[in-house]
Amino acid sequence: MSKAAELAALIGSQSALSNRNLIINGAMQVSQRGDVTGKTATTYGGPDRWELGINGLGTHSISQSSTAPDGFSNSYKVDCTTADASPAAGDFLVATHKIEAQNLQHIQYGSSGAQKLTLSFYVRSNKTGTYVTELLADDPSRIICATYTISSADTWEFKKITFDGDTAGTGINDDNGVGLFVNFWLGAGSTYTSGTLATAWQAFDAADRVAGQTVNIADNTANEWMITGVQLELGEQATPFEHRSFGDELARCQRYYQKSYNHDNAPGSSTNTGKLNFSVGAAANTFHRFGVHFPTAMRQNATFTVRSTTGATGNVRVNNSGDQAATVETPGENGASIYANRNATLGDFFWFHYEADAEL
Repeated sequence: MSKAAELAALIGSQSALSNRNLIINGAMQVSQRGDVTGKTATTYGGPDRWELGINGLGTHSISQSSTAPDGFSNSYKVDCTTADASPAAGDFLVATHKIEAQNLQHIQYGSSGAQKLTLSFYVRSNKTGTYVTELLADDPSRIICATYTISSADTWEFKKITFDGDTAGTGINDDNGVGLFVNFWLGAGSTYTSGTLATAWQAFDAADRVAGQTVNIADNTANEWMITGVQLELGEQATPFEHRSFGDELARCQRYYQKSYNHDNAPGSSTNTGKLNFSVGAAANTFHRFGVHFPTAMRQNATFTVRSTTGATGNVRVNNSGDQAATVETPGENGASIYANRNATLGDFFWFHYEADAEL
């Protein structure tokens, strides 16, 4: 082989190893929303791109924890704060990562070339026993599940699971909706546990989703569950975790959620740090409009929330002496417009923060 061919082969092999993890923020580095407490319904919180589904099964706090295995600095932590040891039939508790459909076209689901996927992760809990993890293909409404076991309490354990490709079904749409739900079940009622676990791809059947799980994280306020190093990749091998830079992961997360606040300042904080500013530079006028351009284009038209630097929702701060109601106009993928109805004078200024949400 010539030197040029050897170089081309090397570059090709390195390219194949990069961008192989379909999970965004699998090392739990980015946590724009900050930690949340007292949650009794489905919510985001803690590390970005991870949603905790809650229906009638206890009260929980979600955080970015500094407890992590070697090679990692953070984990996603679920902590039970109000217990429910007797789930009703439709109750559930599940940590979910959603993957955008147009990022999954290469897995070829719904065709004879459907690719196997390998899921690997580090997990820790005081609650030993059998847990269920699930892939749910949203467009064809099909599921496949597997179990994993936490054997030692309060110890990081590495798990890997290989799922067959789905050759049946209609495949995954090429759009910006949900392609796959990657679910880690933490508790469920009989609606989800009364069937036979779907260990091969099948049509969606709620009863077959969590059959065989022995653990309910919500049954005691001493319970907690943590995960990090989550990787989903093509093939049957769990390759070493693909560590990406913080900036790279942040930009990926900002497609789905972003804010003007500094990373460590929770949305709604009373702070001037990182504020956006608009000054009145013309004759007095009743309406004063100002725009925001997002640093990363979002998945779809954003749900945009404006806040005063005091933290007041739907307001801007005027001359740092009082809040003024503000209206958001037609937010899009790349920015939004805001206006304040105020008879301002030359030199008046408006301070504000924002959140933009386009989560799957």
